[in-house]
Amino acid sequence: MELLKNLSADEQQQMKDAIAYITILVAGADGNIDKNEISASEKLTKIRSFSFQDELMPYYQEVGKDFSERLDHFLEELPENVEERQEIVSNELKKLNPILAKLSTHYSHIFYDSFVSFARHVAKSSGGIIGFFRVGPEEKQVMDLPMLNPTVD
Repeated sequence: MELLKNLSADEQQQMKDAIAYITILVAGADGNIDKNEISASEKLTKIRSFSFQDELMPYYQEVGKDFSERLDHFLEELPENVEERQEIVSNELKKLNPILAKLSTHYSHIFYDSFVSFARHVAKSSGGIIGFFRVGPEEKQVMDLPMLNPTVD
């Protein structure tokens, strides 16, 4: 991935894992990670790999190569307790801040905006009553990814 070539291998992996962690954070906020949320995140990853901002399509192509496996791995490894899981996942996502700071302001904001739009899409993918109230209060608290800061210091 040309965009992330100046990052270490570990940092590149953290950036790739961000999409799986975002899925778990948002989908699991209400304590119930359902098939619609997982399916929506998988579909969105695929769609963004060929029909998205030109600059980020290679990123999503790379993420898509093992997205389902990484997501399953994290779901198996993370605690079932919602509060514990959310705290661990939030802390993993916070680790992206120094990585985003290493990117240019332009790319930092592009990634941040992409992550937030991805989170919002997952939040809207499930639940609700006949299409109303699709985003619950728990999801609403995390879907804007308050632990991330796109500002480069």
